[in-house]
Amino acid sequence: MIEVRLFAAARDAAGGDATVTVDAADVPTLRTALGSRYGDRMAQVLALSSLVVDGVRLDTTATIEPGSTVDVLPPFAGG
Repeated sequence: MIEVRLFAAARDAAGGDATVTVDAADVPTLRTALGSRYGDRMAQVLALSSLVVDGVRLDTTATIEPGSTVDVLPPFAGG
């Protein structure tokens, strides 16, 4: 199991959930699990988001160690 922290649009897509637990060993499984749990809007947000563990961005096929915390960081607007 991994902990997933959702920020900005990802949190909105999850109905306000800030942290969830997911059984996923790699990025594709994580994306599928979150999309299944929260629907198309989450899948759209995940397609644009960076997934980060310990400050390191995961590539699209990366494995995820059990017990890790993954941050879902959608693109942020700013000025």
